[in-house]
Amino acid sequence: MTDLIVAGTLLTMDPDRTIWSDGAVAVINGRIERVGRRADLLEDHPDVQLLGGPDCVVTPGFVNAHQHLTGDRLIRSCIPDDIPTTTAIFDWVVPVHAAHTGDDDELSATLSLLEAVGNGITTTIEAGTVAHPDRVAAAFRAVGVRGCIGTWGWDSGEGPFSLPTREVMARQRSVLDANPSGGLVEGWVTLVGHDLASDQLFAEAADLARASGTGLTFHMSPSADDAVAFAERSGKRPIRHLADIGALGPQTLIAHAVHLDDDEVDLLVETRTAVAYCPWAYLRLGQGVTASGRHIEFLARGGRLALGCDTENAGDAIDPLRVAALTAGLARDMSSDPLTFGAHAALELLTIRGAEAIGMDDRIGSIETGKIADLVVHDLNGIGSTPNAVDPALQLLWTGDGRSVRDVVVDGVPVVLNHESTRVDHTNLVAEAVASQRRLLDQAGLSPTPRWPVR
Repeated sequence: MTDLIVAGTLLTMDPDRTIWSDGAVAVINGRIERVGRRADLLEDHPDVQLLGGPDCVVTPGFVNAHQHLTGDRLIRSCIPDDIPTTTAIFDWVVPVHAAHTGDDDELSATLSLLEAVGNGITTTIEAGTVAHPDRVAAAFRAVGVRGCIGTWGWDSGEGPFSLPTREVMARQRSVLDANPSGGLVEGWVTLVGHDLASDQLFAEAADLARASGTGLTFHMSPSADDAVAFAERSGKRPIRHLADIGALGPQTLIAHAVHLDDDEVDLLVETRTAVAYCPWAYLRLGQGVTASGRHIEFLARGGRLALGCDTENAGDAIDPLRVAALTAGLARDMSSDPLTFGAHAALELLTIRGAEAIGMDDRIGSIETGKIADLVVHDLNGIGSTPNAVDPALQLLWTGDGRSVRDVVVDGVPVVLNHESTRVDHTNLVAEAVASQRRLLDQAGLSPTPRWPVR
């Protein structure tokens, strides 16, 4: 393992949110050994590899709390955006997932993770649409990034992942056994959610996550449909029903949670249940976040909130700074209050608060002595960054995006240098991805066509 000095303006995200204007991080054996002045650290470590410099900003690695790594990637921008969400899911996404091979899963995940790490994401919570979790874990390790994986299952309805409860739980346990906690890739208990799980499955999944000391994640209430389904099922709203059967708690990360009533917000705060907020997906799919979303209220009341990029036919770009800027803009506009939320709060959600939401803030999320060295170097030497701002958080959030990311360190290892992966040559994957897209669409019986005439 290479020892490093990573230098620049440090946005540490430590408890005081300290900024070092000419700082550096000493990385020894994968851990942050010291944080201080650049000149002092270079004097003490004259022979180690140096990343960054005076025109760079260094942040903790970003957390993406909800990302589908398979399926959608290989048919990216193929699904029309003028059809109902249910049509997109059941006529497009589900048939493509059903056609996926292990090779497709690994290829899709590799491409997505390369994009993600190139934009500063060092930790990804996979949303579970994985038929071959071992192949997706292999993609994480090949790209060299941190993450949590699962494999979807449901025991209600029909589809490629539908199985009896006992078999769904057996698949969950096998993922946890193959990817124990504490490694670069960890197993999580991962369900589809919505109304595609029996009470027994929800309860057993939560029990397994608690007993294993790992996380449980599933989808709930991106639209109003789940509330209707649960009203018919139990006479209760979804979050109330899940609380009553013991599925909430600090181990649980719910994706979306857009359409909530007062009682549901109270329950999420009281039970310390975390939420992954993916605003680009709700805007892209027209799910009503501007009218109904209460995520910033949830955060202000002490809720555990993280940001997610979601799938490539919903959130589209896996770019955390775009997501964070949108989060801040929506919060300010929906409240008509420019004082309610800004760049600093949004960057917290990408780093230390995101790490808290996924239960990893003891290891990642801030630049502090003893923590794992997951670091991102943002190059602000270009014309778009000139002159550099007095407050680098404002500049990074409001004018930046993934194009500013130059170098990325994960677990003390440089996995991106000068905008290129040190681990995977993506050009070798292009032809494979094109061939996979054509085959998957053909097998699923899908024929996407441009809306405008092509000559």
